[in-house]
Amino acid sequence: MVRRGISKLVFTSVLLVLTGAWGAVQARESNSIDASIALNQLPAQGIETYQLIHQGGPFPFGKDGVVFGNRERALPAAKRGYYHEYTVKTPRSRDRGARRIVCGGQTTAPDACYYTADHYASFRKIVP
Repeated sequence: MVRRGISKLVFTSVLLVLTGAWGAVQARESNSIDASIALNQLPAQGIETYQLIHQGGPFPFGKDGVVFGNRERALPAAKRGYYHEYTVKTPRSRDRGARRIVCGGQTTAPDACYYTADHYASFRKIVP
């Protein structure tokens, strides 16, 4: 009888873990891909970075334009090299800060660009 109770407990625990994991995946996908932000709603530094991207630079940070690997899988799947990231300046920050724009496609005529204010934890598609 004790063995049956333990089996039920283990089964229930596994089911709860799997349900929670699935919910987290669904939440991440819906928050990351479906959310959008109008270009004029970006911070002023974001609008400036967006314009620089479409002009081909020059960019203020050496890492601007590097390939973004999408390891978090928060953006739509694409081949390596499709996405490039750019720094959005953060006032009073001593380093690059957490704000970025990540664009996919050609560097000066991207297919889509995404804004993150939390260092890749979430993305919002930029709508011009």
